[in-house]
Amino acid sequence: MKKYSFKNDYSEGCHSNILEALIKSNLDQQNGYGYDDYSNEARELIKNKINDKSADIHFVSGGTQANLLVISSILRPHESVISAETGHIFTNETGAIEATGHKIHGIITADGKLKPEDIQSVLNAHTNKPHQLKQKLVYISNSTEIGTIYQKHELKELYKFCQSNDLYLFLDGARLGQALTSEINDLTLEGISNFTDVFYLGGTKNGALLGEAIVITNDKLKEDFGFHIKQKGAMLAKGKLLGIQFLELMKNDLYFDLAKHSNVLAMKIKLAFQKKGFQFLSETFTNQIFPILHNSQIEKLSENFDFYVWKKIDEEHSAIRLITSWATSDEVVENFVMEIEAL
Repeated sequence: MKKYSFKNDYSEGCHSNILEALIKSNLDQQNGYGYDDYSNEARELIKNKINDKSADIHFVSGGTQANLLVISSILRPHESVISAETGHIFTNETGAIEATGHKIHGIITADGKLKPEDIQSVLNAHTNKPHQLKQKLVYISNSTEIGTIYQKHELKELYKFCQSNDLYLFLDGARLGQALTSEINDLTLEGISNFTDVFYLGGTKNGALLGEAIVITNDKLKEDFGFHIKQKGAMLAKGKLLGIQFLELMKNDLYFDLAKHSNVLAMKIKLAFQKKGFQFLSETFTNQIFPILHNSQIEKLSENFDFYVWKKIDEEHSAIRLITSWATSDEVVENFVMEIEAL
């Protein structure tokens, strides 16, 4: 029997609405490079949801590409970016940012989130200007790479700190849908827009075949962004491929329904572990959970299910990472819960 994978939330293709829309529009001739009717309509839907008609919205194919484009477009050669050490740009992008000539200041955090005092510690260590780098950008993720989310007061405080210290705030939204539909969330998409300079809506990990929607709200960062997209090979000739997907995701809030589905199923799995008395690496309320198990229990669960062993705790225990997706079924989760109960 083939194992069911809880390794990631992009193992499946895409939601049926997107497939149907792609087939229906297949022979519809449109302008290229994102100037098609579908992309234009998708942009308007996103602008309406963030309540900002002046925002610039660009569709690109993936998260690493979005991070690279945004960060390299903002920073001058002598400027650097601050990130949690769990941040995707710091751990899992093969030095993409460093390859553009920009240093990342990694900060160790317990929950994957940055606080003003974390950023201040980096600023305090770089006062010998111009002999040291100038910090210009703060990179955060929501939800974070360990499944935690920012509350409204946290993001607002962080944004105000960045403004007062001449820093831009960039939010990686690869799993923004899951953050905004978490049971403990108090932020809206409009709030994300209000308290960042630039962010993106992740489609790859939430029902799309591929694609992220970069949203730039700070006027200073809008100029010439299209040149960066083209120069780095990210401007698709068949741009409607991305526009159609985000149009379908934004229509009738499908994007948020899919994210909520993945969260709900993850919480069912979390509850099963809690009932058995297991501890977790981090307290999460999104579609990522990190239970700590004995190695023998990990081996047992691995017989029928696939997942990452995330972090070694001691010689006998490790934390595993489990991720549910927009396409994970109730039946799969019920079967997994039964195996947890049998541990």
